[in-house]
Amino acid sequence: MAAMRRGLLHVLAWLLATGAAVTLSWWGVHTVMAGTAYDPPRALPITAADAQAQGAPAPISGTTRPEPSKSTKAPEKNDSGEPSPAPSKPSRSAKPSPAPSTGASADSGEIRAYDTEGGRVVLSLGDEYATLVSATPGSGWSMQVWKTEAWIRVDFASGADRVSVFCTWHDSAPRVDVQNF
Repeated sequence: MAAMRRGLLHVLAWLLATGAAVTLSWWGVHTVMAGTAYDPPRALPITAADAQAQGAPAPISGTTRPEPSKSTKAPEKNDSGEPSPAPSKPSRSAKPSPAPSTGASADSGEIRAYDTEGGRVVLSLGDEYATLVSATPGSGWSMQVWKTEAWIRVDFASGADRVSVFCTWHDSAPRVDVQNF
């Protein structure tokens, strides 16, 4: 009976020590990972203006709301009593309007997207600065981002292939270079 009690105490002590070691290890790894992890980049939705510029139909999204109908009143009539012609649609060569604000950046720069083999980078380009709006790697590509006061660099990598989008604006308007390595 004493031997069984001693064995049970040894098992209980082993369980407590193992549980404490696992808890301490988990806490240490969690603390280190919480300090180094970052939020993944957010992808911007493709707007109708982007889709028209690329010649594709506008995407349908579950969060997109239909535009309110113009009016249900009868068409206006001109002096002769006939309905006035409907206003003509803008031509496809018209410059698309800037992308709507998504709350991702508060500046009023021009939103420019750069599609590369490795992924897509969207920048807001001001007169003397630039801001990264989003960067999304393509399928099978990884991504790394560097930002300073005077430049932004986004690198995409897949095996030996590398694509770099580099935006600089030190003492000048922002300039974007895309390089394949």
